[in-house]
Amino acid sequence: MNSWKLFKEALLGKEQDFTKINIKTGIFLLSVPMILEMVMESLFAVVDIFFVGKLGDNAVATVGLTEAVVIIVYSVGVGISMAATAMVARRFGEKNFKAAGSAAFQLLIFGGGISIIIAVLGFLFAENILQLMGASDEVIAIGVPYTRIIFAGNLAIMLLFLINGAFRGAGQAHLAMRTLWISNGINIFLDPLLIFGIGSFEGFGLEGAAWATTTGRSIGVIYQLYHLLNGKHRLVILKENIKLKWKTMKRIIEISMGGMGQFLIDSVAWIVLTRIIAEFGSASVAGFTIAFRILVFSLMPAWGLSAAASTLVGQNLGAKKVKRAVVSVWLTARYNVIFLSVITIIYLFFGNVLASWFTLSEEVSTIAGTGLRVIALGYVFFAVGMVMIQAFNGAGDTKTPMYINIGVFLLLEIPMAYILAIPMQMEVLGVFITIAFCHSLHALIAIWFFRKGKWKKIEV
Repeated sequence: MNSWKLFKEALLGKEQDFTKINIKTGIFLLSVPMILEMVMESLFAVVDIFFVGKLGDNAVATVGLTEAVVIIVYSVGVGISMAATAMVARRFGEKNFKAAGSAAFQLLIFGGGISIIIAVLGFLFAENILQLMGASDEVIAIGVPYTRIIFAGNLAIMLLFLINGAFRGAGQAHLAMRTLWISNGINIFLDPLLIFGIGSFEGFGLEGAAWATTTGRSIGVIYQLYHLLNGKHRLVILKENIKLKWKTMKRIIEISMGGMGQFLIDSVAWIVLTRIIAEFGSASVAGFTIAFRILVFSLMPAWGLSAAASTLVGQNLGAKKVKRAVVSVWLTARYNVIFLSVITIIYLFFGNVLASWFTLSEEVSTIAGTGLRVIALGYVFFAVGMVMIQAFNGAGDTKTPMYINIGVFLLLEIPMAYILAIPMQMEVLGVFITIAFCHSLHALIAIWFFRKGKWKKIEV
């Protein structure tokens, strides 16, 4: 089958048995929609900050400081989605589709309950959150309504993550892709309208960005639930699935906790890094935020490619085909290295130009451009490491990446960033150097654990 036909098949989403088809074909069919899904997710981040940037540095700083905390919400959602991918993929590998539907229902109950708690706390303590993050009085004055809306709408964020995780585990990556294209496409359309207005409608300013995000993601969830309940796919929640199964719920919690731990630790480290940068003023926070959004634009597709390994590992372990799982991981890593090597070259030569597109401030642009060039130096290592992490998660071994995160991000990255930035007076550059070094080290450690092979014996 030629590449064009494969590409169309990947977009149309014909259901496949990923325990039997050619491994390279399987990677292609899974990675194309996953990459396109993540491209839209990263495009949303870049477009969002592009429009917010027109409101000034304080608005960008508000988004950056809020996002540093909201990443915790993302972390919980991603953690649960890891359980969704691992459990659904394993059941699909075993050809036990009814159990996969039951697991999906338990995931919805678990994720929905957590999101309600987060929504209440975030709405009530929005101002305290910004103060804790070191926001100036000007940022707090315009930022509290934005932060409240984002937290109040986190149910959509949570469900978007975990249902897409279930779709990926089932090999239905095209549904996850379409969900993100719908939700973020709506957000991109609404952003300028709700921020700046049109005609006699004056818009809501920064609050408009929050409303656009919440509206887009909520519509995406409605689309997900339609496909999860309509009975047209092998992954479906039937009437007999709608009951609590405590054994399944317990296993979901166990796997999710490792996944949440991974990203919560990463998020805590990121919050601390943002807090360190806040010591150098709003321009530094704005530059860091812009650099981060642009970096996400390239790393999200790489994560999309890596996610193919997660599905292939989960389904092939379910089918007792361990060797296929291993080969899938190394092939995916090879493709990821090629992709991120190209991105590295682009950032090294055009980092300042890219940064200048998102701000009128020369100071902010210089900081962002420096961040792109420095952090990109570790991209080749990132390429392999993120595939290894996805392989662990696809196998249901979420604890190994969590332990790696504790060692690298909590015990090394935070103190190293502080020392380089403040006592050694390298300021923002010191934080950028720390990120590049620690994420590269993280990747090398992940490779070592992958080769040890404990993940092959995890029961899901």
